[in-house]
Amino acid sequence: MKILAIGYRNWSIDIYKNLAKKKIKIKIVKKEVSLKAIKRYNPEFILFYGWSKKISKSIVERYKCIMLHPSKLPKYAGGSPIQNQIIRNVKQSAVTLFRMNEKIDRGNIIFQKKISLSGNLNDIFKRIVSAGTLLSLKLFKNNYKEKKMKVTKVYLRRKPCESEITFKEIKSKNADYLYNKIRMLQDPYPNAYIKTADGKKIFLIQAKLEKNKK
Repeated sequence: MKILAIGYRNWSIDIYKNLAKKKIKIKIVKKEVSLKAIKRYNPEFILFYGWSKKISKSIVERYKCIMLHPSKLPKYAGGSPIQNQIIRNVKQSAVTLFRMNEKIDRGNIIFQKKISLSGNLNDIFKRIVSAGTLLSLKLFKNNYKEKKMKVTKVYLRRKPCESEITFKEIKSKNADYLYNKIRMLQDPYPNAYIKTADGKKIFLIQAKLEKNKK
């Protein structure tokens, strides 16, 4: 069995490296690959874990293209799934493997595994890597049934300007909201920041939430 693993996010590369340690023949590529190059390698599966660009119909129809999406699809399909969940105070999510088609996050679901969204982003990434590795190993056994997915809403990718914490938010939002906004935008994402009177930005890398007082 030959696996072609395409991805650029650190957590996706960590999953691919974990699979390589299991003696799986896997070729890791950090950029787009042409159909011609794929034909030469002739993989049984193509993994696009955390990939954010649309893949051509000629590829997804010809090969078993698998996406890993860090949400319990069909919920939170689309861009910035981790951020779009945390800012809405979602505490329990999932890692989803699905068979790709030409539409964004619309293919059939193969496996899902629950993960917590508590803690900092590094904690969450580690859970994604652990769950993604286990689900991938199950996938390669070719013993699965695909489940149709009906997506009703696709979220947009967040923009860097949305990382600003405004004084309006400070006055109107509760502590949980602001804490979540800071932790969901830890590296490698555009960090949360506030603007000062002289036009500079103060970046908020980490926050600690006060425990409820008795």
